[in-house]
Amino acid sequence: MEASLLTWLLLIVVSVTANSESSSRRDLLANGLASTPPMGWNSWNHFNCFIDENIIKQTADALVSSGLANLGYEYVNIDDCWAEISRDNEGSLVPKNSTFPSGLKALADYVHSKGLKLGIYSDAGYYTCSKKMPGSLGYEEHDAKTFASWGIDYLKYDNCFNDGSKPPVRFPVMTRALMSVGHPIFFSLCEWGDLHPALWGFNVGNSWRTTNDISDNWDSMVSRADQNEVYAEFARPGGWNDPDMLEVGNGGMTKEEYIVHFSIWAISKAPLLIGCDVRNITKETMEIIANKEVIAVNQDKLGIQAKKVRMEGDLEVWAGPLSGYRTALVLLNRGTSRRVMTACWDDIGIPPSSTVIVRDLWEHKNLKARFAENITATVDSHACKMYILKPIS
Repeated sequence: MEASLLTWLLLIVVSVTANSESSSRRDLLANGLASTPPMGWNSWNHFNCFIDENIIKQTADALVSSGLANLGYEYVNIDDCWAEISRDNEGSLVPKNSTFPSGLKALADYVHSKGLKLGIYSDAGYYTCSKKMPGSLGYEEHDAKTFASWGIDYLKYDNCFNDGSKPPVRFPVMTRALMSVGHPIFFSLCEWGDLHPALWGFNVGNSWRTTNDISDNWDSMVSRADQNEVYAEFARPGGWNDPDMLEVGNGGMTKEEYIVHFSIWAISKAPLLIGCDVRNITKETMEIIANKEVIAVNQDKLGIQAKKVRMEGDLEVWAGPLSGYRTALVLLNRGTSRRVMTACWDDIGIPPSSTVIVRDLWEHKNLKARFAENITATVDSHACKMYILKPIS
């Protein structure tokens, strides 16, 4: 009796282990991309539909000349409205002659010549969200081959004007199509968090939108951060939660609010896709999006998304582990007045008895004091402090 019971238990353990190993593998998507969150630029937040090949070329030039490319901003992503309303006689998408007369292959070659990568946009429906160009529903294999032939490196795939079937049915069709073309293409799922894509997206895409579109204002930005944070445990190397693109530099928020925006996106391991006009970027905007220390938190090889570990009214403590036994910390004041905030070691995963050295990532300096048990700071309204904490004893 005991022997048979032991055998039964062993079978359960073997079965559970096998199932766990199987589930950790990617069923569909295995393109070797997104070991860290993607960085780059996207046309939509600033230009909407008003894009052309000259804007894309000038943006690529600006990413290089500004030094942003050297910091990791490598994708130049064209959003909606780049194609004619009708396909050609062979069923292919046609770049809009009035705005992309040279075609997408020539544009990809230009972007690649700058050491950058070109991204494009389509939709898991009959039309894209602008309804100004066709979607890829029913043309997934054909379009994937077209994108690969042009040298496309990134596909943002939207969810408008579909046939009523659910995203987990439609989106994997494009995943399989992309995997068959022999050219690695980053696959960005944009189904707006409709059916909780964090729960199924890792086998389908390299990133998945957890929210509706962001707007360039404080309330929209922090609400996207809130919605995205719920799914923190599902982000990992190869697949990331996406609370939408950056609005930094578009003018709708204060400098301190944009610093909060960039800090939360960075600590949340969100894609860092610039959404402003980098051809005419201000010194203030550059100081935010070119902060190497904050970018390093986003790109840390451990790849663990931070969480809100403490909330007291408008005061929030966000924290997450980094490589090298370090911890990233954001103290966020969402309120209307200046407040004193404290983060305790036992809330953020540091042994309570530890003595810690603290690096201020926006002041670019180590704090002189050594901290034990907690750290306290005064934080302005709609502002934050961002630190890296490292125990030394």
